Amino acid sequence: MNLRILRIELRRSVAPWAGAVILVAALAFLLLIPGAWSKGSVLWTAQWTSMALWIRYLLFFLWPIAIGLGALQGLRDHRSKMPELLTSTPRPARHRAATLAGTTAFALFAAFALLVLVGAVQVLAGDAAYTHVGWLPIVLVGALALAAGAVLGMGVARALPSVLTPPALAVAALVFNNFFRQMQTSDAPQPTAGFLPNDLSLLSPATADVRETLLTLSSSVHVGQTLWLLGMAATGLALLAATRPRTRLLALTPLVAGGALALLLLPTTARDTYVVDRAAAKQVCDGPVCVTTLRQARLDALAGPGKEALRLMRGALGDRAPVAIRETAVPRAIAGVPERPRDSVLLDFDDRTIGEAEGERPVTRALVAQGMVPLCSPRSVTESGTQEEAAAQSIATAWVLGEDLRPLAGTMYPAKDQNDLARPVWKKFVALPKAEQQRRIGAMHAAAVSCSSKDALTVLNGGALR
Repeated sequence: MNLRILRIELRRSVAPWAGAVILVAALAFLLLIPGAWSKGSVLWTAQWTSMALWIRYLLFFLWPIAIGLGALQGLRDHRSKMPELLTSTPRPARHRAATLAGTTAFALFAAFALLVLVGAVQVLAGDAAYTHVGWLPIVLVGALALAAGAVLGMGVARALPSVLTPPALAVAALVFNNFFRQMQTSDAPQPTAGFLPNDLSLLSPATADVRETLLTLSSSVHVGQTLWLLGMAATGLALLAATRPRTRLLALTPLVAGGALALLLLPTTARDTYVVDRAAAKQVCDGPVCVTTLRQARLDALAGPGKEALRLMRGALGDRAPVAIRETAVPRAIAGVPERPRDSVLLDFDDRTIGEAEGERPVTRALVAQGMVPLCSPRSVTESGTQEEAAAQSIATAWVLGEDLRPLAGTMYPAKDQNDLARPVWKKFVALPKAEQQRRIGAMHAAAVSCSSKDALTVLNGGALR
């Protein structure tokens, strides 16, 4: 297809409008609708991989739109009442099919590229210290998904020329896409929760929502989904060029073959679907304070407060105090009990207590809180732990830093609720002899690290709270 034909097709087809709809809908979703993609450490413009995964996440509604618009384009000849005229021309049907499909694919690729460009500019303008090309396959497969879906929609509409075909295809794609996508999970330590096999759920080109900045899609996912989408595109082209019922039936062969090959390659478990980016997870240290390469830009602001926090905890706990601070690189699982090593304070920037702390004193307080009372409760989306743990952390931090009691910042619990729970325990605790205070602080830390049957606040109180 030369440039002259491309210009003509762009003028007389819905391809430019399809690209505009995809671009505007995606940007409106990312920029105007609040969600996990618009805040926190997994902000869609914070890191390259997060950007790519959030854009792929949008395919849960962009892909059905592309299929529906492709079907609308496929009805063009039927609406013009000229199929018989076209079949009488010497130009092969496959040439006309390639021209129609190529124009729409070009428009969708261009729209998707502009969307990626908007995200890339913002990532470059931010503080992303880890630059890599591992995110490119994620977005390339996403662009292929839009093009393949549109071409398949064209082919189906050519085979079933009805005004109901575009909306029916779009709705069917939406149901298929989101039913399969709901079976996906980015919680790598756990198998996919659902009644569909993990590899079958990956036939949806949309990814799960981003929860971990260190996770990326494995190469087997890229290869498997590419084969599936290429088979889909080939079937769409064959249906566009087919003129007889038998040929249309044979046109389904690439789709079936691509799906079968994809299922042989796609991972069967979530832990093999979303894998840790080893280069991003590599530790970068300033003395005893370490972060991943992905967070290297935050090391300078953490090093000083981190060393001060370790010194203060050494004075409070003696030989039982942690000796290092490091960012965890172990994938988390929702409702899974977090790590609690005895010799290290774990940094998890998804925990707002740490991730949103700014300034030397607030960062020191957050690190002391996490080191003295590491969270024992299962992880949740909020990462705040229980209210009892937040109260115990605020008491331990106030005692270690020699401050008056104040609520711990960054938790999901209001300051008043924290105070109402912690203040009676604090008054009773500070009235004790110094030696008893030291003993209870040590017992509280041991209970939190071991995740014993008694929570840290109960141990600090010397018995039940009520």
